[in-house]
Amino acid sequence: MQGRFPPRAGRAGLGRQTFLASARAGARCSFFARIARALLGGTALSVALPFMPALAQADPASLAVNTVDVIQLAVFTGAMGAALISAIVLIRERARTASENVQLRARVADLTASLQRSEALLNLRDQRLIVWSSDRQKAEVVGALPAEAGSPDDRAAFIAFGRWLMPRSAASLDQAITALRERGVPFELTVETNTGIPIEVQGRKTPFHTIVRFTSLSENLLVQARLKLENQRLAADYETMVGLIEALKMPFWLRGADGRLRWVNKAYADAVEAQSADDAVRDGVEFLGTIARESIATHHQKNRVFEQSLSTVVSGDRRMFAVTDYESSEGAAGLACDISAVQTIHDEFERALRSHADTLDHLTTAIAIFDAKEKLRFFNQAFQKLWGLDVGFLESAPDNALLLDRLRSEGKIAEQPEWRRWKENLLSAYRAVDSQEHWWHLPDGRTVRVVANPQSNGGVTWIFENLTERMNLESRYNTAVRVQGETLDNLAEGVAVFGPDGRIRLANPAFTSLWQLPADIVSQKVHITAIQAKCEGLAVTSPWREFAAAVTGFDERRNSQGQTELKNGTVLRHAVIHLPNGQVMMTFVDITDSVNVERALLDKNDALQKADQLKNDFVQHVSYELRSPLTNIIGFTELLSLPATGTLSQRQREYVDHIGSSSAVLLTIVNDILDLATVDAGIMELEISEVEIEKTVRAAAELVADRLEEHSIRLAVDASNAPKSLHGDETRIRQVLYNLLSNAANYAPEGSIITLACRRTEAGVEFSVHDNGPGMAPEILDTVFRRFESRINGGRRRGAGLGLSVVKSFVELHGGNVRIATGARTGTTVTCFFPFVPSRIRDAAE
Repeated sequence: MQGRFPPRAGRAGLGRQTFLASARAGARCSFFARIARALLGGTALSVALPFMPALAQADPASLAVNTVDVIQLAVFTGAMGAALISAIVLIRERARTASENVQLRARVADLTASLQRSEALLNLRDQRLIVWSSDRQKAEVVGALPAEAGSPDDRAAFIAFGRWLMPRSAASLDQAITALRERGVPFELTVETNTGIPIEVQGRKTPFHTIVRFTSLSENLLVQARLKLENQRLAADYETMVGLIEALKMPFWLRGADGRLRWVNKAYADAVEAQSADDAVRDGVEFLGTIARESIATHHQKNRVFEQSLSTVVSGDRRMFAVTDYESSEGAAGLACDISAVQTIHDEFERALRSHADTLDHLTTAIAIFDAKEKLRFFNQAFQKLWGLDVGFLESAPDNALLLDRLRSEGKIAEQPEWRRWKENLLSAYRAVDSQEHWWHLPDGRTVRVVANPQSNGGVTWIFENLTERMNLESRYNTAVRVQGETLDNLAEGVAVFGPDGRIRLANPAFTSLWQLPADIVSQKVHITAIQAKCEGLAVTSPWREFAAAVTGFDERRNSQGQTELKNGTVLRHAVIHLPNGQVMMTFVDITDSVNVERALLDKNDALQKADQLKNDFVQHVSYELRSPLTNIIGFTELLSLPATGTLSQRQREYVDHIGSSSAVLLTIVNDILDLATVDAGIMELEISEVEIEKTVRAAAELVADRLEEHSIRLAVDASNAPKSLHGDETRIRQVLYNLLSNAANYAPEGSIITLACRRTEAGVEFSVHDNGPGMAPEILDTVFRRFESRINGGRRRGAGLGLSVVKSFVELHGGNVRIATGARTGTTVTCFFPFVPSRIRDAAE
């Protein structure tokens, strides 16, 4: 290289240094070049393009030296071109902007002038606008109204229409604005301020704004607006009055100058039974009668207003109406108010007052009523009787002070130490609010409770209650209570009283002793459940659960009795008694001794019953066992008495006769015992048939003829009043008569007469046997029908004591009865009654 280009070697080194310096300078300028390229884009390149062919044909050596310069030149040239172009563009843009600014200034000036004109128009003192934008809910207020209109200048106060407009106008305006904003309904109103100034209001809505304009009116328009407001007010009042009249349940009518109906309400149409109010006016249907209308017309000749109660027929009923009718030069108007109910209430009130007075007049409590002027207006008979005053004096309406002085002068009330002060204190009841009570001790010993009851009308009702008898009764009652308390405390019977709340109210010492309770149980007001808990363990079977249920339960209140045994052997009879005042009383009686005696008696009775049963069984058994031998003895005795068996000596014949008679008596006794046993067993049945009385009496007489003849006793039979027959068991009736005659023959004296009488009664037949014997003692009469109760009592021989028992049993089986009349000198009469037809057949005699 050096050999090839020796002359340029040093220049080459210098050139590289220069290049490096240029490169460094180019590096420093590269930032500005990039900025210029960015600002000018392809401007520098377009400037450098003409120089590119020359650069390409240049010597590389020289190019290496001048490239940086060329680049710098190109950059500089591009920058200058860009600056020049920018300057040209800026000058042009500035000229255009200046032109636009001139136009905008002219436009702003025009708009400002227009705005000033609009504001001048809007700010006139005769109108004010409220504007709502479509995208803004807050209203804008523009303009002003005259000061005399009374509208506030403040925006918030102005929008609050109720503060400066009349209530009716404010309500109408609020409704109109609401309809305008929500539905776009325009409006024109005339509103009235609180000062009475009319203002015209218009409302309109555009796609972007809602505008309400308030405009004050000129003098002419002001007069018209006031007339319009007055017309609106009158129309509203008329509508209100018509609505009220239509709603009234009172007939209302308007008449023209000619007296014909012009308008009526619905109540009028209903009262005259018209289809509608128009039909009633068209047909001229009158509510009041002809006489009532003539009376109204006559009254209007002297007075425009007619007020009177008249009667008319409504729905078929005559009712009373308070009619008010007003007549003017153009017609008349009337209103009818139904006062039938009021009249009825008034009449009932009058009757109630009379009834009240009659009731007070019949009371035993003295009552006097004074009015606000302290004049006597009413007094009952008890008042006049209590004080013994003249009726004429009381009816003259004396004042209260005079009445007191009269009572004092007549000595009917006690003399007071300071009479004037005492009277003023008493009469202060007329100025009092509450009732006052006084006690008067009269000179005659009576005690009177005086109650002054102030009335709402300023009067006073005086009540004089004579408590003399009550105090005496109370004293006697307290004495009786103390006596009863002492009596209960000393009773051997335990007594306890429980209240409706279940707590003990009263208990005597016997109760606490029987149940081992503390003596202060009453003062502690112990509940029955606590007593139940203490007493349940003392009894074998405790009744306290039932006691608690009776005291505290809600079941039906029933009295009950019972018996319980304590574990210590004491037996208590208890009773639960419900008292009228809701309390419950319990009584406990110690019947231990009675129960022990009763148990002993029951044991003895059981033993006696068993012994009696053994006796009956023995008698029945022996009777059956004796009948067969007796039958044989009687048969053989009769056989021995026959001649065919052989001749008997006189002594033997007497022995045989004694054997026969004794056997017959013994057989009768055995038969009676068997009959009674059959009756007791309930197996005896009567053979009912028609019994001929005369035949039965004769047969019974023949059975006792030998015994009567033995003692020279005559039998007198009286059957004159006897019926021919009756229904019964003939055998048993004959046996009854035989026993009666045998019993009479045993007690009748020698040579006396026994009377057998038979007579008819209303229900049956009575057989009576009378003897003149010694009679029966009262103690014997009580046991005469007992079996085996045999006594001589003046008789010839002692029997078995079965005759009258058999008689009573057989008579009662027929449904009859037996009566005995006896006396020491009159003898004995036994009467047996048999019904014509046995009413019942009993299984056993009582």
